[in-house]
Amino acid sequence: MSAAFEMPEAGDKNRSQRKRWEKVFEACDEDKKGYLSREDYKVAVVMLFGYKPSKTEVNSAMASVKQNQSGKGFLSLEDLRKAFNIVAPKLPERTIVEVFREVDQDSDGHISYRDFELAMNYGEENVSALPFI
Repeated sequence: MSAAFEMPEAGDKNRSQRKRWEKVFEACDEDKKGYLSREDYKVAVVMLFGYKPSKTEVNSAMASVKQNQSGKGFLSLEDLRKAFNIVAPKLPERTIVEVFREVDQDSDGHISYRDFELAMNYGEENVSALPFI
C-alpha cells in the first residue's frame, strides 16, 4: 500500500512563517510598545534563527531602522529588502517580493502603517493555538 503526500502551498508556508514571527514579536515586546528594543531584538533573533546576533549585527540592524525613520509614513520594497537582508540574509528574493505583495493590501506599491498593522494582526485569534517555537 502506498501513501500520497501533498506538499503544502507556498502561501500556507508564508502564513505559517508570518504567524510564527508575529508570535515571537509579541513575546519579545513585553511592554507592548509596538517595537523591539536592542535587547528585545536580540531575543527575537535567537528565538527565530537559533543564534545570538553579534554586537555588530545588532548595531547594523538598529542603524538601518534609525536611517529609515525619515517620516515618509510607509515602507517600500527596498526598505523590506534591507530589513530581511539583516535578519534573514539567505531568504530568497522571491519570498521577499511575495511578502511585500501580500502585506501591501491596497496594491499601491507601499506598505502603509495600516497595511503593516493588518499584517501584524492577521490571524491573531489563531496565533495562540500555534506551538511556541
